[in-house]
Amino acid sequence: MGAVVGGDAYLLFRLGSRRCALAQAAVREVLPLPRLFRPPALPKPMAGYLNLGGAAVPVVDLAKLFGIATSAEADQALYRHILLIDGPDGHAPLGLLVDRVLDLLRVVPERLRAVAPEATLNGCAIAELETAEGFVHLLAADRLLLSQEAAALAALQEGAAARLAEWSGP
Repeated sequence: MGAVVGGDAYLLFRLGSRRCALAQAAVREVLPLPRLFRPPALPKPMAGYLNLGGAAVPVVDLAKLFGIATSAEADQALYRHILLIDGPDGHAPLGLLVDRVLDLLRVVPERLRAVAPEATLNGCAIAELETAEGFVHLLAADRLLLSQEAAALAALQEGAAARLAEWSGP
């Protein structure tokens, strides 16, 4: 990863052919892609659940959530990453499946270009970061899901947690 010098830190990642970023402070951890549990009838953007210390952590495929086309090869890639962030409730973690984490860089505020909230769904892209390779969409972790999606995710999460609890014994 590149040198981190001056400015705010951002984690760059790839979704299909696009490059996006999240504030480093929003990302709890970057994980290699483990085997995910995917029960039947999950919504398409849900990649499945990660068993993290006995807790069922939902994992959302950001490319599918945003409708970004990826090749079948990318869907099967071994080197995809999960970005662990705070979930919609602010406490339980949420995993974001991305094609690849690219870099960690610092960007001074002058190299940010604001994006109007109405320009993106739910105002999830809050700025564009200027990099040597062009502009990168800066996403707001707390605006990735619509309120209805967050509610549906919470209901799915309860079901997954109950199922895992059945395996933990008396």
